[in-house]
Amino acid sequence: MGRRGAPFDRHHPYLIGLMGGLGLITAYVLFRAVTDIADVLLLVGVSLFLAVGFDPIVAPLSRRMPRWVAVVAVGALIAGVLSAFVALALSPISHEATELTKAWPKYRQQIIAGKGWVGQLAVKTHLNTYVKGNTSASSKSGSTTPFNVGLIGGVLGAGKLLLSAISSLIIVSVLTLYFMVTLPSVRSLWLRFIPRSRRKRAAAVTDQAFLRVGGFVLGNILTSVIVGVGTAAWAGVLGIPYPFLLGLLVALLDLVPIVGSTVGGVVVALVGLTQGLPVAIATAVFYIAYRFLEDHILNPQVMRRTVHVSAGLSIIATLVGAALLGILGALVAIPVAATIQVVLEQATFPSLERG
Repeated sequence: MGRRGAPFDRHHPYLIGLMGGLGLITAYVLFRAVTDIADVLLLVGVSLFLAVGFDPIVAPLSRRMPRWVAVVAVGALIAGVLSAFVALALSPISHEATELTKAWPKYRQQIIAGKGWVGQLAVKTHLNTYVKGNTSASSKSGSTTPFNVGLIGGVLGAGKLLLSAISSLIIVSVLTLYFMVTLPSVRSLWLRFIPRSRRKRAAAVTDQAFLRVGGFVLGNILTSVIVGVGTAAWAGVLGIPYPFLLGLLVALLDLVPIVGSTVGGVVVALVGLTQGLPVAIATAVFYIAYRFLEDHILNPQVMRRTVHVSAGLSIIATLVGAALLGILGALVAIPVAATIQVVLEQATFPSLERG
């Protein structure tokens, strides 16, 4: 067979180029795989975040009963609140939808003629021209007008969006319950990836991060309860319809930082128009004052005591989270900032001081 030749040069330019090309292909394939399952990873992340957030409620109960029973109790409480909101909302929404359907011909005539407050608003926004054009086209060509086609397409699009939202809600609910039950196992699995020499310290940092995430969720629920009770009381005193429903709606919207209670205030002010313009203006002033109170006094105090994050850092984190991931980013920004702060305080800064 002859003498064995020299070994292949591992530093040959061809071999370096080949390995570099394979590395780029592997990185691209991994990037495409992550982007393709980004929606799934987002749902999993939200579920895990909610499970960690509700753990301060589940953990004390699990000392007195099996953990799965505690999770079922907390889940039943959350489902009861959401069911109450749906039960309270179905009747007025169906009633108002029926009334709007009956009154639509009158509103359409007012829009076309430019009479009444609806018609004047349509003239200012040039909506009357659009309605006139579609009305004349509908009378000439029957029901197969572009307006009707667009309406059908809009209904189908809204149906798809609603179906997607419901399926995502079901997935998040199931995963949240699963993570709530198995959170100790998830924590143990995470710590197994940490070297034994650093595992104890990593466990302490993880527990501290969990506490801050739970503190954020509980603090957010507290501020939501306050604004919900205040909304119900305000609406009841001024005679605004459906005070309990509006209070529950504003409380749920207030769970979204920065914009939640503002959107709820706009809704309540619009409903207050049914009692007159002064009531709507007074309601808007009430929510402006509450926003100032929540942003400068209530929310900073709650976050400082539960999450241990300063007001300035909370605002910056929320703005950055909203810019990156929208409403979801704004929701998880503060606990993520609190977790980063824990890691910096417990790991990074001590290492820098020793160095």
